[in-house]
Amino acid sequence: MGYVIALANQKGGVGKTTTSVNLGACLANQGQKILLVDTDAQGNATSGIGIQKANIQKDIYDVLVNETPISEVILPTNHPGMDIVPATIQLSGAEIELTNLMARETRLKDALQEVHDDYDFILIDCPPSLGLLTINAFTASDSILIPVQSEYYALEGLSQLLNTIKLVQKHFNRSLRIEGVLLTMFDARTNLGAQVNAEVQKYFGDRVYKTIIPRNVRLSEAPSHGLAIIDYDPKSRGAEVYSQLAEEVPRSAWQVRKRLEKASARELTRCSRKMGWLTVSMM
Repeated sequence: MGYVIALANQKGGVGKTTTSVNLGACLANQGQKILLVDTDAQGNATSGIGIQKANIQKDIYDVLVNETPISEVILPTNHPGMDIVPATIQLSGAEIELTNLMARETRLKDALQEVHDDYDFILIDCPPSLGLLTINAFTASDSILIPVQSEYYALEGLSQLLNTIKLVQKHFNRSLRIEGVLLTMFDARTNLGAQVNAEVQKYFGDRVYKTIIPRNVRLSEAPSHGLAIIDYDPKSRGAEVYSQLAEEVPRSAWQVRKRLEKASARELTRCSRKMGWLTVSMM
């Protein structure tokens, strides 16, 4: 059964797409079967992994709005072991169109059921907003990976993101958890990066990944060639750190899954006790 991770932060330019593409490619290098779902109308994950948008006939918009089976939209990428559900500018109107549709918050979750068992990891690249597209991603996910830029305003707005996560947990996805927090664009030459790191560690504790993504020229260049960093320059620092992250994420995903299993077991026990009490009381 595929493990679904949404990469989200309503701030733009924090490394969501870079992490989605490169984490996916590095996980695929480990032999994992990966599906990348682009839910951002800018379609940067789509073009960043070598898909020509002009050649796309159906995209995530058709899945969410027109209920096209997701298997008809999935495309292979230029990286072995990784497929993608592409996005185009057509998705920009989806927020408005979804408003009037039934089950608008669970459309992505329902669509993914068709291919859920075909992949080891499903990574959802979220748009820089907390609208219906992001809520769909949260509802469909097992956990959320939050990239945080190592800059002054990094923590601004995180409280709003966490409130949205709590609302989704309450109404649509009780098992949703924070997978981890990833520091990105880290510059070891400045004190600011270390201060942001300390603040994030203070707030999120052991949910902060040990891997830190530095500023790296090769990471910035790779999308313009339609390649993941592991394919563009496998010896670069960027390729090294994303390979490290790809080893760390499955371990944390396993820990999240075990916690959920324990929680489910406790819930089952409570339900069993209630059912036992009901049975006795009705006799």
